[in-house]
Amino acid sequence: MDLKPEVKPITRREFVVSSATMVAAGTLGIEARSVPATASEAANRTPSRVIIDTDPGVDDALALLLAMRSPELSIEAITVVAGNVPLELGLPNALRMAEISRRMEIPVAAGATAPLVRRLVTATYAHGENGLGGAVFPDPTLKPVAEPAADLIQGIVRKYPDEVTLLTIGPLTNIATALHADPELAGKVRSLVMMGGSLSGGNITPAAEFNVYVDPEAARIVFQSGIPLTMVGLDVTRKTTLTDDHVRVLEAAPDPVSQAAAKIARKAIEHNRERGFIVGPNMHDSLAVAGFLDPSLLTLREYYVDVETAGELTAGETVGYSPSAGDLRRRPDGEREAALTMPIRGSAPTLAGTRTSPVLRDKFVPNTKVAVEVNSNRFFERLIGRLSGKA
Repeated sequence: MDLKPEVKPITRREFVVSSATMVAAGTLGIEARSVPATASEAANRTPSRVIIDTDPGVDDALALLLAMRSPELSIEAITVVAGNVPLELGLPNALRMAEISRRMEIPVAAGATAPLVRRLVTATYAHGENGLGGAVFPDPTLKPVAEPAADLIQGIVRKYPDEVTLLTIGPLTNIATALHADPELAGKVRSLVMMGGSLSGGNITPAAEFNVYVDPEAARIVFQSGIPLTMVGLDVTRKTTLTDDHVRVLEAAPDPVSQAAAKIARKAIEHNRERGFIVGPNMHDSLAVAGFLDPSLLTLREYYVDVETAGELTAGETVGYSPSAGDLRRRPDGEREAALTMPIRGSAPTLAGTRTSPVLRDKFVPNTKVAVEVNSNRFFERLIGRLSGKA
């Protein structure tokens, strides 16, 4: 299959129209906070259909345990992609988390073993050779479904059009593969919430966050797809450091999920200290899941986000355009005018040619809600409370 990282313009009409309406109303760049639901409202709410795409990974494992303990979610599938660890390690880790959570009814599918056009770079240096910080669990008895991840994603989204949210906490290879194979699929996805990207520098290079760095071509396809996106990146996940106190709460609970989470978390902290870090690790992926469960944990701003794919030093960088960003602040009427006239600029053409970026636009239309602030205390109350069985 020829998966070229071709960039297509946003074609999801409803998304563009609603974004243009927001521009005209002058609402861009303003913090968007959701009001938390009351306990009775949450109990009566229909569970949200989600597919979790993951590369377990320490923080992925805890995010999966959180998701499978959350009655707000109807998890239609877990799809696994190579990233933090090779697929042959990530897939059994996902199956282990499903077994520990006693959620064997959830189909788990194997996905891409490598990025679209690049060699795989893993993060075993951060997650340990087995992806779980060195925490050892029995081999899973649960088996993956035979259907490849991209095919499973297509089938579920088409079965439940406009109902499925994609929770992506790894490289976006599986999602891009599904979108490439089914050009109408993007218009049937309700939304996509991703852990990935950063507008404030990277964690594997100075420019790039790991998940986007591994497969920037796939990330660009997703950002240009027209799916309503929420980016939960390093701008907020850097503020979610796991501590010994958190682990002690998990260790004190007799619940099997809490004990498994504690085992992984304890090993992850020890692994970080062995590498010379005095804090960490950060709960990147769990924040993306928790932010979907309770949007009031996050402050979101509208951006037009694209991905650098050609840079020798910056490949995988997520670049955010906003009329309200930058050192020079505008009056509200100035922001509205800028939103209507602000071009999306790429690199200038070289003297040897006239080629410019294929994603240039003559006006600003946001494609992503970017998390810029997080209530870390409330996040950990939810994460540790759910994993320990107390919330």
